[in-house]
Amino acid sequence: MCLAIPGKIVEIYQRDELPMAKVDFGGVRKEICLAYTPEAAVGEYVLVHVGFALSRIDQQEAQEIFHTLQQIAAAEQLSDAPQIAEADAPAPSEPPEGPAPQQDSTP
Repeated sequence: MCLAIPGKIVEIYQRDELPMAKVDFGGVRKEICLAYTPEAAVGEYVLVHVGFALSRIDQQEAQEIFHTLQQIAAAEQLSDAPQIAEADAPAPSEPPEGPAPQQDSTP
């Protein structure tokens, strides 16, 4: 399974005869190849996988994807919380060694 992340194009230019772009991912800007989406324009959103813009998407779809990714991250944090608490809990105490105490059976 592959994961493509939406990003917003902030600059387009040519490099080595390939259409390239600076794409903003929530404040982090990366150089992305637009060879598969040469019609993309500054201000548009693209889905990016391993440095390639695979398709153009509208702003609403990009926001929906961001929301879904935030929900996944929140769910992962919740599922990790009990494991952390269990790892920090003291080990259960062990029963004392030696013979078990005998009970008096006289009435």
